[in-house]
Amino acid sequence: MERILIIEDEEAIAQLERDYLTLSGYEVVAESDGVAGRQQALTGEFDMILLDLMLPGEDGFSIMEAIRQKCEVPVMLISAKKDDIDKIRGLGLGADDYLTKPFSPSELVARVKAHIDRYKKLTTISSKDDTGNDDSEIRIREMLIKKPLHEVYVAGKKVTLTVREYELLLMLADKPGATITKEEIFESLWDKNSIGDIKTVAVHISRLRDKIEKDPASPEYIETVWGSGYRIKV
Repeated sequence: MERILIIEDEEAIAQLERDYLTLSGYEVVAESDGVAGRQQALTGEFDMILLDLMLPGEDGFSIMEAIRQKCEVPVMLISAKKDDIDKIRGLGLGADDYLTKPFSPSELVARVKAHIDRYKKLTTISSKDDTGNDDSEIRIREMLIKKPLHEVYVAGKKVTLTVREYELLLMLADKPGATITKEEIFESLWDKNSIGDIKTVAVHISRLRDKIEKDPASPEYIETVWGSGYRIKV
């Protein structure tokens, strides 16, 4: 049974989330304090985390940053903050999704299921892929992508990516030199149950560059095609 951690100080909201997720077959643990929530989040014992931004003890942005320094579990931020700057900041720290209060419980459950399914798919080594097939690896200059292991290396050093970052890099690397539009990326990686804002593509591209480029301001791998999208330089 998948385990979900809720870090939410509004008791009514936390109970609503707990009830619907429990009815959907998930084991749920809830914390109402930021400090206690952070401690639980860093145990690595959860398949997904629902994180409020405004918390007593420690705010959600700080907790989000701490989570990404240790693990790649899917995290969905849940907040009454509706400003784009808060969404972009949260996504920039590595959040996978952002849900604004008030929300539909059915939408919450749908998003949670989609994120957990994607995470399980990409973190489970496929016996089909583990065959030594040449298609199981992509090498672009100093970057190596090992598909069966979902691992990325640059200049021999392993790069830790979130599930979404890995999917984005693989989508571009599978078609080196080809321009993929922001719309194509968004529609492929963020379905209707995700954030309905295409700006999230640029945020994830920025995070990806920070991890794989020697100088993100002068990228060697991911090139911006102005007015269109992105491509892997060849």
